[in-house]
Amino acid sequence: MPIQILSETLVARIAAGEVVERPASVIKEMMENAIDAGAHDIRIECSEGGRRLIRVTDDGSGIHKSEAVLAFAHHATSKLQSVDDLSHIMTLGFRGEALASIASVSTLTCSTRHVDETVGTLVRIDNGKFISEESIGRNPGTTMTVEHLFARVPARLKFLKSTQTERGHIDGIVTRYALAYPHIRFTLHHDGRRTFQSLGTGNMRDVLIEIYGASSVEQMIPVGEEKTGVMGGMSVHGYTALPALDHGNRNKITLFVNGRPVQDVKLAYAVVRAYHTLLMTGRYPIAVIMLQVAPEEVDVNVHPAKAEVRFRDAESAFSAVMRAVRTALLEHLPAPEPPSVFSLPTGVPSHPSGTTGDSSSGMTELLSGTATEAGAVNGGNPMLRAWTGQQPTLSGAEAWERIGIARHVAPDATGPSTSDQPSYSDAEPSTLPVKPTMRAQLPALRILGQLATSFIIAEGPEGLYLIDQHAAHERIMYEKMMTARELGAATSQRLLDPVPVDIPADSAYQLHGNLDLLREIGFDIDHFGANTFLVRSVPAVMAQDDITAAIREIVADLEMGDAPLHKDMEARIVRRVCKRMSIKAGRVLAYSEMQALVRDLEACDSPRTCPHGRPTMIQIGVTQLERAFGRVG
Repeated sequence: MPIQILSETLVARIAAGEVVERPASVIKEMMENAIDAGAHDIRIECSEGGRRLIRVTDDGSGIHKSEAVLAFAHHATSKLQSVDDLSHIMTLGFRGEALASIASVSTLTCSTRHVDETVGTLVRIDNGKFISEESIGRNPGTTMTVEHLFARVPARLKFLKSTQTERGHIDGIVTRYALAYPHIRFTLHHDGRRTFQSLGTGNMRDVLIEIYGASSVEQMIPVGEEKTGVMGGMSVHGYTALPALDHGNRNKITLFVNGRPVQDVKLAYAVVRAYHTLLMTGRYPIAVIMLQVAPEEVDVNVHPAKAEVRFRDAESAFSAVMRAVRTALLEHLPAPEPPSVFSLPTGVPSHPSGTTGDSSSGMTELLSGTATEAGAVNGGNPMLRAWTGQQPTLSGAEAWERIGIARHVAPDATGPSTSDQPSYSDAEPSTLPVKPTMRAQLPALRILGQLATSFIIAEGPEGLYLIDQHAAHERIMYEKMMTARELGAATSQRLLDPVPVDIPADSAYQLHGNLDLLREIGFDIDHFGANTFLVRSVPAVMAQDDITAAIREIVADLEMGDAPLHKDMEARIVRRVCKRMSIKAGRVLAYSEMQALVRDLEACDSPRTCPHGRPTMIQIGVTQLERAFGRVG
């Protein structure tokens, strides 16, 4: 093929591919132009996820009539005059490529009027071709209408995701700019329905309430008290969540550099690092962090979509963010009470010897299992057991209900026999389908006891087995729920009162688009309006769970994959449910509970790993033990 110069139309569409990735990219560029024009009210309207229609209206300074057509030429901008201006960019836009790129892949109509003029201008462009220009009457400001995006670029159009997914990307970009510019009122409409509106009060907290809900924002603290706190020539402010409000991935760490939303792995890690020892492994904070630096200290011209920046001193930026967030956390976290060997567990009477009638009565109740939940629920209080030297008694029904495992196995005759051993004959049949056969994946195990309130010690013909009680219970629950689902026997528990759950505006589409999938698993969730959902039913095993926290974790799981297979998504949600409801490390188990747990693990198809791939047990062979004791060479 001979070398040739590409046509202007083809060049424009290739360039558009770098700037206009999806409908959200169009809205981003137009909002940036509106912000640079000094707008105080920006209205965004979308139809069919932006495919059919995008309209952005602002009350900014507008475009001069003489420049209305020139604005859509390549490399046409009012924000740069010389090469030197690149080193201290103060505006969001500066390349002069966005409008030209958008106009080359859509039907675009621009209606504008400059504040110094009395007449407005209407310009029409169809896929890069100028159609008409005329004078109109309108208020100062600009309205950009984009129709049939990518209609003549089928290769790009077919790679767009579902309408719900594209809506989610639009929600995300609008809410991020609303956080960065709280003095501007942003209003977003999807298919004629308002889905988001910020108040434009200038207070970031008001925007956070609109995005995350008032209950979540109550657990968010200011970083820098929403004022500039200079650290090494850089200033950091914003909001970050207390450790009690966390998320399953890094998606809720929102970063801004000089008012520009950016994606920076190091800055995100700085926020995570600030929570060192405050969050569990695999959990991430929710934070909105604004970093202000001198324009010459940061290069914003390193990414086609301006989503990434490069710092002259990256280490200083990292340290400033980490110190600011860590300082805010330490200032607002309650001081821990110093431990005392003389203090007793909650609910334990202060006179164990029974010197008074009341104290003796309280101790009798605790030891008989009739006391309040503080001393008898959740497998007993290990501090109480160590203090009294006795095990709290458990009824058979209570033991089964606590861990929710099968009750169809006879007790092991070799196990210890005690007077308070639960009776299997009194147990109710399991509500979940029982597998007709039990595969011999594991040898018969004899329970010896519990180690560190986390591991079950068992003996088998091949040596010693240490079983992780949490991982084992996860595997059992997962296989039961998936089996019940396949047989159409998934059980659901109706809640006495529906639970309202607020989902962040940029994540609500994930839940809304998967309501049918959740219903198949046992959830009954209705969209209540805006970003609020009503949970009416949950899988039976979750009846006693924190419903709000569970739904938010499920949404975080949904965000981890853009369009996975239906069955994969279902399995992911079931794994999340099982992880939340499985017995945890640190839980004291009665012998009957350990025995039932191991028997049900033996009945699983894949008993040696949990649904997430972690091992449920480790084996120490007899030969290995003999070698350790020097009995064999």
